[in-house]
Amino acid sequence: MSFAPNVERFSFDDALKPEIDRILAKFPPARKQSAVMPLLHLAQRQHGGWLPRAALDHVAEFLEMPKIKVYEVASFYDMYNTVPTGRIQVRVCTTTPCWLCGSDDIVRAASDTLGIDIGESSEDGRFFLREFECLGACCNAPMMWIDDDYYEDLDYDRAVAVLEAIKRGETPKAGPQSGRRGSEPFGERKTLLDAASERQEPTGPTSTPEPDLTPERKGRPEDRQQRPTSPLAEAAAEQVEKVKSGELDDEVVAVDPKPGKRSKPAAKDTD
Repeated sequence: MSFAPNVERFSFDDALKPEIDRILAKFPPARKQSAVMPLLHLAQRQHGGWLPRAALDHVAEFLEMPKIKVYEVASFYDMYNTVPTGRIQVRVCTTTPCWLCGSDDIVRAASDTLGIDIGESSEDGRFFLREFECLGACCNAPMMWIDDDYYEDLDYDRAVAVLEAIKRGETPKAGPQSGRRGSEPFGERKTLLDAASERQEPTGPTSTPEPDLTPERKGRPEDRQQRPTSPLAEAAAEQVEKVKSGELDDEVVAVDPKPGKRSKPAAKDTD
């Protein structure tokens, strides 16, 4: 098989420097070791689908972290390969939601198209087929994850079409293969069809109102944000300003949230 070879030395290609800089910019300099996972991903992609020890050592040196910690990450997560595999990673989700929606057919389609079984690489070293745990696209099940792209809403024929296109060197459009947009439901809307405040009344003794198919706006997070107009919020804001200016004493000031409606204290027992 034509796998990427084992090597004694490894370093990132200069072409990857902008991507590496973008990744490192997400973390404070003192926490750059947090970039170990995306950098391992880049190293694996550069080396043709798997990580030789030299690549693991280079990532460790690059991030100034103990080599054993990089080995632990690479050996723990399923998306990293520490033994030679095919360059194109074909992962079929077989977790319960995808299985209920027919992931067995997707595994069969991949096996028939690539000529390999789960855990095997193709003879030309191009493809590696594996099953994978939940990939977070349950509403678009069943699906495959191929290199960096998700292919969703699959059946046997759609999976074959995607894999055949990749074999020809093409890049099929990622996402749902059923024609729907994102994770929108199939067909017409099923809920939020009636706006209760705008329903039409009957115009005759036997007539029925025409349904209003305009979706009704439901509550959204921004509709429920409390605005600082209550006495409690105003008083709290005033105390914050006093703290900033140094005018507030150490004693915490109690604020009545409902001024003017204070209940009378209970009478003391005189017995």
